[in-house]
Amino acid sequence: MVYDYEYFKKAVLELTKIDLNAYKEKQMKRRIDTLILKNKIDGYQNFVQALKQDKKLFEEFVTYLTINVSEFYRNPEQWEIIDKDVIPELIKKFGQNLKIWSAACSTGDEPYSLVMALSKHMPLSKIKIFATDLDKVVIEKAKAGLYSAKSIESVPADLKKKYFTQIGPSFKIADEVKACVEFKEHNLLKDTYPQNYDFIVCRNVLIYFTEEAKDEVFVKFLKSLKPGGVLFIGSTEQIVNYKALGYNRKSSFFYERP
Repeated sequence: MVYDYEYFKKAVLELTKIDLNAYKEKQMKRRIDTLILKNKIDGYQNFVQALKQDKKLFEEFVTYLTINVSEFYRNPEQWEIIDKDVIPELIKKFGQNLKIWSAACSTGDEPYSLVMALSKHMPLSKIKIFATDLDKVVIEKAKAGLYSAKSIESVPADLKKKYFTQIGPSFKIADEVKACVEFKEHNLLKDTYPQNYDFIVCRNVLIYFTEEAKDEVFVKFLKSLKPGGVLFIGSTEQIVNYKALGYNRKSSFFYERP
């Protein structure tokens, strides 16, 4: 029997609950083949066996699969829109106890950026962010809250000074910011979505999904938002068929549930 990529996708689904059918095949297969080669393993069957036996390799594989490229205040001009327009509008609609979900939050850069952005409008004691990712390794990194100088370079200078402490070459996010975020494992393609959110942030993850999987996720996000709630997506993403999916478009990367 030839242990091909179809066999591998089924095995990965059983092992990790990650459905590779939802990802663009050419791109994902190339990434996986590179990892197999890097580990000097011969073929998909042997790699599956290695994943079952080697916990470290398994965790490396999941992290590799979930494509974690993240940074604080990514695309600063969009965070200006959040500061000047989105947050004030949401507070006007829903009050200060906003329900916010940072989906596919990676190493925590996004939810911590949200806390800092909100801190300009309300006390930290009122801020609660629900942050999820399917990779428990990056969630542990997020909870540790240590970042490189490069990953925090777009943070506004006043907030950087207020909420980061330099430890050697790294920068540690303040505990009072960390206390505003609850992290949890969640698979966007498989798990039940939380409900009644005022603001959902999911950026630069869905570009790796097929069009069908994207639409499925966008529809689920719509149902997770309250009427008047807003979805913020990445700079490489646009919901072309937003009307058909039920959204109003506020601006390039912000979509509202009517």
